[in-house]
Amino acid sequence: MNTNIRIRLSALMFLQYFAWGTWYVTLGTYLSTIGFNGLDIGDVFSASAWAALFSPIFVGMIADRYFSAQKLLSLLYICSGFGLFWTSTQTDPMDFFSSLFVTMACYMPTISLSNAVCFHQMSNPSILFPKIRLLGTIGWIVAGILVGTMDIETTVYPMWIGVVAFVFLAGYAIFLPETPPRMKGKAVNLKDVWGLDAIGLFSDRSFLVFAVGSMLLTIPLAFYYNFANLFLNEVGILNPAGTMTLGQMSEIIFMLLMPVFFRRFSIKSMLIIGMLAWVARYFLFACGDLWMLYAGILLHGICYDFFFLTGQIYIDRRVGKELRSSAQGLIALLTYGIGMLFGAKISGYAVNYFEVSGGHNWMMIWLWPAFMALFVLLLFAILFKENFND
Repeated sequence: MNTNIRIRLSALMFLQYFAWGTWYVTLGTYLSTIGFNGLDIGDVFSASAWAALFSPIFVGMIADRYFSAQKLLSLLYICSGFGLFWTSTQTDPMDFFSSLFVTMACYMPTISLSNAVCFHQMSNPSILFPKIRLLGTIGWIVAGILVGTMDIETTVYPMWIGVVAFVFLAGYAIFLPETPPRMKGKAVNLKDVWGLDAIGLFSDRSFLVFAVGSMLLTIPLAFYYNFANLFLNEVGILNPAGTMTLGQMSEIIFMLLMPVFFRRFSIKSMLIIGMLAWVARYFLFACGDLWMLYAGILLHGICYDFFFLTGQIYIDRRVGKELRSSAQGLIALLTYGIGMLFGAKISGYAVNYFEVSGGHNWMMIWLWPAFMALFVLLLFAILFKENFND
């Protein structure tokens, strides 16, 4: 892959996650300022989970078979921009949910399509793609710093910045390298696009425990994604959106260190360390001292890398080539679809239940995901038996 292509694909990844990161992190805070309660905010965030459930159908049954990826990306980006602008004008919870669902239904397929554009240009994606995907994390960081520095977290402006970014992306995508449909002329069904062919792997107890544990762990994850920014605003942290980017910075650091950890620890140990980080993070948030809040945010690198990235590597080693893609798709369905859907509902209920005069009882709110994550950790440590070393 030549330097010109590498730069163009890196810019795509940067913009892909910049456009999302400008408004998604602070959305809960904005919704609170316009009068939405915890249940309303949880319902709004569930729109992303619903979109994640239906996105594979669109990508697998339509995009991969009939359209060049870069042309479809352009169309979906412009639709995402219009959808987000429409969403920004809503003040009723149900209308906001509906418009955000349309927006995310357009945006979610672009994640896999942008990856497809990158993969098509790479002779060795396993080596080249992580370096390009890193720019996506940097884009998310820049978005958070920008919004935090501008002090616009409680306003509609982050969404408008996202609209501009989506429109720019729509124009940029037209000039990406030609990427023909990957599965043109091949038959497809829902088992393929949702990874349901991999259900047979559930006969292996370790894989079943891993799959169920992954789904259950994304329920407490929703507490962080949906309400951490509101929490930091209410407790008086300066520049909360910028502060939360420390989590992505730690993610980059631990991602670079992953090969070192894999030489020292087994897969099971890595997964358990990741789960322990989730438990520690939420207990730190519940305690509420300033240094604990920063420590909880910095733990994001271990939380994400040690569990989700290690989980992908576990699947790659545990599952044969013929079912590997289906297994990854099934785990994505269970986590970012079903798990996050339940997480949005439960986190919204908890935040609404512990609302007090002038804010929320955050200690009690964070204890919910802390004990959920602790339960998953104990369940996993006892039942997951596969423990091989690199």
